[in-house]
Amino acid sequence: MSYAVDINCDMGESFGTYVMGRDEEILDYVTSANIACGFHAGDPTTMRKTVKMALEKNVGIGVHPGLQDLAGFGRRNMNITPREAYELVVYQIGALHAFVEAEGGQLQHVKPHGALFNMAAKDASLSEAIAEAVYDVNSELILFGLSGSELVKAGEKTGLKTANEVFSDRTYQNDGSLTSRLESNALITNAEEAIQQVVRMVKESRVKSVDGDDISIQADTICIHGDGAHALEFAQNISSTLKESAIKIDKISNIL
Repeated sequence: MSYAVDINCDMGESFGTYVMGRDEEILDYVTSANIACGFHAGDPTTMRKTVKMALEKNVGIGVHPGLQDLAGFGRRNMNITPREAYELVVYQIGALHAFVEAEGGQLQHVKPHGALFNMAAKDASLSEAIAEAVYDVNSELILFGLSGSELVKAGEKTGLKTANEVFSDRTYQNDGSLTSRLESNALITNAEEAIQQVVRMVKESRVKSVDGDDISIQADTICIHGDGAHALEFAQNISSTLKESAIKIDKISNIL
């Protein structure tokens, strides 16, 4: 059996001339970049610079729309309506699309950020609003959602291509949701453990929950975080391990 997976990374989550972390170097080891659009992080200068870097390295460009919460980095739940979710997603797609078009590129996907992503994973009405926003702007865009989530279901229902996303450095609950970042066991800090979790999710479509249960999961795209202390080393290691495990790494647009 052959295996193929996309590796995506959240990027452009800083302000001004300098891009946070080691985004430029990490782009050598990922196939899709989710670029912040100014609501939870990022600004016009950072957006343009990150788009240019991604295009130079032939990495698929995605919109990373978040809640309008700079102070909380978009990770705090907000009581928004489906209409508001629709509008904030349309707005942020439009902002990044302008930079991508100005640089001669094309958008590949949309992946909600942080709290918006997690809220949509369980809330069907929010998910449908997000999916409709993506479809109305560009029905060719791929919608990323937590594997098996309401967001993936809404995307499929709306007529979008969808990518089931799994996380290399996050732990899972029995229902397939991510463990809240408020919990001490939300993150996997051991690089080897995180990499082995990814390989198993891709090859076996299974992951172990925090309670020890084996749950089903679909891995179309793997999220790695670019803002950790050892983010570059982790990106290098996960890329090399996947290749050694006979797993092809490619842009999601080439896989689906």
